[in-house]
Amino acid sequence: MVLSALLTGLLSATLVGPLTTSAGAAAPDPTTATLRQLAAHTGMRVGTAVDTSALANDPQYRALVAAQFDTVTPENVMKWEVTEPQQGQYDFSQADTLVAFARAHGQKVRGHTLVWHSQLPAWVTSRDWTKAELRQVLKSHVQTEAAHFRGKIWAWDVVNEAFNDDGTLRDTLWLRVLGPGYIADAFRWAHQADPKAILFYNDYNIEGVNPKSDAVYSLLRQLRHQGVPVQGVGAQGHLDTQFPIPGDIVQNLRRFAALGLYSAITEADVRIPLPVDPTESAAQSAGYSAMLQGCLLVKRCISFTVWGFSDKYQWVPGVFPGEGSAALYDENFQPKPAYDQVRRDLALAPRGRARA
Repeated sequence: MVLSALLTGLLSATLVGPLTTSAGAAAPDPTTATLRQLAAHTGMRVGTAVDTSALANDPQYRALVAAQFDTVTPENVMKWEVTEPQQGQYDFSQADTLVAFARAHGQKVRGHTLVWHSQLPAWVTSRDWTKAELRQVLKSHVQTEAAHFRGKIWAWDVVNEAFNDDGTLRDTLWLRVLGPGYIADAFRWAHQADPKAILFYNDYNIEGVNPKSDAVYSLLRQLRHQGVPVQGVGAQGHLDTQFPIPGDIVQNLRRFAALGLYSAITEADVRIPLPVDPTESAAQSAGYSAMLQGCLLVKRCISFTVWGFSDKYQWVPGVFPGEGSAALYDENFQPKPAYDQVRRDLALAPRGRARA
C-alpha cells in the first residue's frame, strides 16, 4: 500500500504550537473536545456533508452532526433535480430544513451546487435547446436558488466539475450549447442574487499540482483578471489508499491564494480496498492528515469538510465496488484512527487566521 512521506518532517515541525486559543485562554481538552472545538483557534472551519434523510431519522447521526461540525453541506437537496424538478416549479423544503438545523446549532452552510452536469432533471436533459433558451434556463435557476437562500449561505459551490483530468473542459450540455462562457456567467448571476456569499469553483483531483489543477488555475486567474466574482476554489479531496497522497497540496493551494482566492477541502474521504487491514488504516489516516494539514498551512484555506462522516451513510461502496470504509467513523458511529489523527492535527495547530 502506498504511504506518502509528505507528513512526518514538514507538517509536524510546522504545526506544533501552544495549545491556547486566539484570546490566550486555555484550549479545549484534546482528549474530549469535539472537532469544531479543536478547530476554533485555527480560524479554519470543519464541516461535513449531510444526508438529510439520516438527519431526520437517525438520532445518533443528528447528534454528531450538531456536536462535531461548524459547517454543513447538503449532499443532494440543493442539487437541480431536487430544487427544480419541473421547469419553473421550485422545491426548497428539504434544503430549508437543513438551513434551519444549521442556524439552530450555530453552523455555517456551504451551498452545493448551482451548476453541474449531473443530477439534472429530465426536463433539462431530454430536449434540444437553442443557446438563448438554455442560457435563460440556467440564469433563472442560478438566480432563483441563490436568491431563495440569500443571507443564509456562507459559501456556494457555483460551478462543479467542469474539467476533465487532462485539463480540457468537460463535454457537458452547458459547454456544448453555451460555450465556455457559461462558467463566468454563473458566477456573475450568483453574485447578483447573493452578493455576500463566498463563491467557489469546485472539482476533484485538483488537490495537488497536475494538468487538471493547472487548467483550473489558468481559468480562475483569467476570470479574476476579467473581474468575474469568483472568490474561492474547492479541492474535493476524494483519495484512495491505493494511490500516492499528493505531495504538493500546500504549493497548489498557495498559488490559488496568490490570486486572492480562498480555498477549501470540500469533500474529503479516503476509500480503502476491502477488507481493511492495519496498513490500509494507517494510509487512510495519512490521507486525511495530508489534506487537513495542507489546509492549515495556507491561511486562505478556510474550511475542511468531510463528505459524510460515517460509513453507515457513505457513497463509496455504491460507486467503487470492493472499496469502502472511507469515513472518519464506522457504521456503528465508532471513531477510527483517522478521526483520532484529525483531532491531533487540530489540537497541535497554531493559532490561525481570522475566520472568513
